[in-house]
Amino acid sequence: MDAGVPIDKSDQDLAEGEAAAPLSAAELLKRDSKQLRGTILDELGEPTDHFSGDAVALLKHHGSYQQDDRDLRNRKDADGNRLGKAYSMMIRTAVPGGRMTAAQFLGHLDLADRYANKTLRLTTRQGVQFHGVLKDNLKATIKGINDTLLTTMAACGDVSRNVMCCPAPLNGDPVRERMQEHAEALAAHLRPRTTAYHELWLTDGETGEKTNVAPKFEAVEEPIYGERYLPRKFKIGLCVPEDNCVDVLTYDLGYVAVRGEGDTLEGYDVFVGGGQGVTPAKKNTEPMVAKRMCFVTPDEVLSIATAIVKVQRDHGNREDRKQARMKYLIRDRGLDWFRAEVEKYHLADGGGPLKDARGVEITDALDHIGWFRQSLPEDDATDPDGGKWFLGVDIEGGRIMDSGRARWKSGLRAVVERFGCPVHLTALHAVLLCGIDASDKPEVEKILRDHGVPLADELSLLRKYSMACVGLPTCGLSVTDSERVLPQVLDSLEELQRKHGLEEERITMHMTGCPNGCARPYTPDIGLVGKSKGRYTIFVGGNAIGTRLNRKFDDQVPLEEIADRLDPLFARFASERVNGESFGDFCNREQVAAAA
Repeated sequence: MDAGVPIDKSDQDLAEGEAAAPLSAAELLKRDSKQLRGTILDELGEPTDHFSGDAVALLKHHGSYQQDDRDLRNRKDADGNRLGKAYSMMIRTAVPGGRMTAAQFLGHLDLADRYANKTLRLTTRQGVQFHGVLKDNLKATIKGINDTLLTTMAACGDVSRNVMCCPAPLNGDPVRERMQEHAEALAAHLRPRTTAYHELWLTDGETGEKTNVAPKFEAVEEPIYGERYLPRKFKIGLCVPEDNCVDVLTYDLGYVAVRGEGDTLEGYDVFVGGGQGVTPAKKNTEPMVAKRMCFVTPDEVLSIATAIVKVQRDHGNREDRKQARMKYLIRDRGLDWFRAEVEKYHLADGGGPLKDARGVEITDALDHIGWFRQSLPEDDATDPDGGKWFLGVDIEGGRIMDSGRARWKSGLRAVVERFGCPVHLTALHAVLLCGIDASDKPEVEKILRDHGVPLADELSLLRKYSMACVGLPTCGLSVTDSERVLPQVLDSLEELQRKHGLEEERITMHMTGCPNGCARPYTPDIGLVGKSKGRYTIFVGGNAIGTRLNRKFDDQVPLEEIADRLDPLFARFASERVNGESFGDFCNREQVAAAA
């Protein structure tokens, strides 16, 4: 083999003299799964309400997690006998860049009513989740999602997951539109090639009846992933420097746009090695923000992603899943080594040498809540009120449902059915109702207000910039509540802001039910991370633009004491900050941290 040409160690023998590391059970399962099939098809036909452990692990690559309602784990029947777990499936739709058509959004609402718990959960990564789907309805739900021309494939699992991108069509900005095109192209390019998904979920028998008879297995080439796919999940995001609303530095691979003259996209500075997950019992795990590596032109976006994924594929840790994210590969071997390896793979696939980064800096992150101009009218570019507009609507906790607080589900359905507007999803689990004529703005607002949906003028900045993961009762990893208690936490923190005259301050707060970091709690001004049932670790000192990690401030804090613990810090900020610095900047400057 020519010198400098990388070896795909997932499919070929190791280089001479290189010792093979033992593979984890997860790696052996993927290798022997017949390209992510395993026993899924057989178990779909069994009269049980749940899947086996191996099938559960493989189902993630198809976009589904098996869960149980943990509030019901101690339930008993009328005779006092303990009942088994209340199993159901979570199904996640991948939505590259968060952009859905009106038909896709309404189709998902219909599927939630028919097969799930009648709610939709907007994720912190611009996807959509169904909860409470019974095993018997899993195939019909996934088929229904694909009928809307979206997919659950690679929404989870050890592959490149949903590709994130700012969804806001601000003023028809051509750079943002090109960025969206690249997000969709990356999603398609990095989707696994296995035919297992089509066979399992989209193929019916000749009579139209669903079949559980598997065709003869024929392997297809997986040119990017190889036979074992990636060591761990892989996340990608794209942003413009003035609007890092997707937290691009928290992902394995981030593209930050470099604008050229005349609103053209010159290319991207490429960042690598971000990640939020932490295992407290493992001291060698930690959150990280991505590091700047190189610059790419628009025609190199796919090729550099391919090279980076292949380096992670061949060198990532396949022995210890707690060390398998790409951030640890870069930490342990260094950015210089990683860049050199990426360049080797890029050259081997016909690309050119890596270019030095341009040094573009992230300067802001927008919430996109409220009315924003989408385009000017073609016939009168001077009309200040004409053209198309979009409205950003905050979804409390990300759960689209009708509740005592607001009827988000009915209100959004009414607007989308009435106006046929595309629906874009943000990384703060809000929705953008797009393509609305200026003359229709009052009617849109009336419909939402009639359903009790709060609009921008009713929301504090704290609420606009807050988010939570699902947490209990369905997430199997969560140790405590997150989504369900977010309103309570926000109410208490808003009261704290009023007490100290900080109502107009932009303070970002992310909350998770465990340290895995799905709501990205380690970069905002305040991070609340579940530590045990009803108790949280408080982190402070990050920022709204996602460029800095925060620090631990207090630990094992009862839910009802979170505001009390932060009260003295808010008081100090109100009286001691300088030069209009933000809450996170103040905490960072003062090096606010928990006592050792």
